[in-house]
Amino acid sequence: MVNNTITNLIHDRNARGRTKIGWLDSYHTFSFGNFYDPNRMGFRSLRVINDDLVVPGAGFPTHGHRDMEILTYVLSGAVEHKDSLGTGSIIRPGEAQIMSAGTGIMHSEFNPSQTEPLHLLQIWILPNQEGIKPRYEQKAFPLEERRGKLRLIAAKDGRDGAVTIYQDVDLYTSILDKGDVVNYHVKPERYAWLQMAQGVGTLNGEELRAGDGVQLNGEQQLEISTEVGAEILLFDLG
Repeated sequence: MVNNTITNLIHDRNARGRTKIGWLDSYHTFSFGNFYDPNRMGFRSLRVINDDLVVPGAGFPTHGHRDMEILTYVLSGAVEHKDSLGTGSIIRPGEAQIMSAGTGIMHSEFNPSQTEPLHLLQIWILPNQEGIKPRYEQKAFPLEERRGKLRLIAAKDGRDGAVTIYQDVDLYTSILDKGDVVNYHVKPERYAWLQMAQGVGTLNGEELRAGDGVQLNGEQQLEISTEVGAEILLFDLG
């Protein structure tokens, strides 16, 4: 039995901040850049979810970060990543990439295609310690592991093949087809954030569309379903 009276706070997609320049159209779930909302300063250790659309052949030039866990989640297209650790990689849908900025790192991210746009989520999480040695990690997760079920892709202990994150966070993702249902139990003393990445779905009967986020406080039983198809990210947070 799912409790439909869950205490939650929906962060409506239409209330997000937006940065639109020539090569980038970015929506900000939480305060970022020129978008400031005192009620949207993050949730627990989750600090940034940016929904970015990058035109072909463009991207973020070399810039620096410190003391932040930065995850890249590609929805369509590909990201070409280069950093001051000497990493050079391409990140595609179905892969999880994390960069621990730690004491300081420089990196760039570009859309290598000259014809296809890039759609990605940029996720920042505050680390559980400052001044760590910068690092980079990237892993692929086959579609069959994500279709119709929750797949752990990032965790503090790197279990089940997930990338390791320096924070008390478990990040799951799922690709849901019409009629699919997934369930999740948020344990006592834990919190959760559900991000609707693509499509349309329902959380305990409440409709969510791409760009919506839901803040979940305390122990709850979640039922997530769709009648048209959806892609979700679920953060289990300390």
